[in-house]
Amino acid sequence: ANALPQSMSPSDVGLMSSMGPFHKQKKTEITEKLRTEINRVVNRYIDQGVAELVPGVLFIDEIHMLDIECFTYLNRALESSIAPIVIFATNRGVCTIRGTDVISPHGIPIDLLDRMLILRTMQYSLAEIIDILAIRAETESLQIAHDALGAIGNIGAQTSVRYAGQVLTPASVLARTYGREQIDITDVEQVNELFKDAKASAALLHSSTGYLA
Repeated sequence: ANALPQSMSPSDVGLMSSMGPFHKQKKTEITEKLRTEINRVVNRYIDQGVAELVPGVLFIDEIHMLDIECFTYLNRALESSIAPIVIFATNRGVCTIRGTDVISPHGIPIDLLDRMLILRTMQYSLAEIIDILAIRAETESLQIAHDALGAIGNIGAQTSVRYAGQVLTPASVLARTYGREQIDITDVEQVNELFKDAKASAALLHSSTGYLA
């Protein structure tokens, strides 16, 4: 909430004085007392019509990596009237909540799951993967042949879009090593032989008898 009050009440003066050390120091902890005081003043400004609350958006990727203490804090924070819109993302199914022995969908506590609207996402099609990689190549100012782009798209369909995007960089380095500015299909094929994605690497280790013993 943003506001510019015409006059400051004694409580406002007290708030500003309590925030003084926060502005002076480069690093400090926001105490619960300071957070509560700020929320109280913001709520009063909203009630008086001096300020308008515009909710922000908080995006948390790999939500299953948070532990039970983080989830406890999020549960409490979301109950605030000035809480932002929170979007969680994960690619995990049923797994253990970090910091506990509890198994839960997506590694998220059930009480927090009950407060969510869950949106199912679908896998990208081959054409969509190629479009994404073309945008990535253009962003990084990489020149890539059409057949090479299709080959990396096939790699992405078999592994992941993230891994396919990472293939672009070594393929570009390989092309420049051979004195070319444009990535061609031979570069992609050679890079694909040199590197393995996470699933292929795990399968290779699993098939190597005694390697992890």
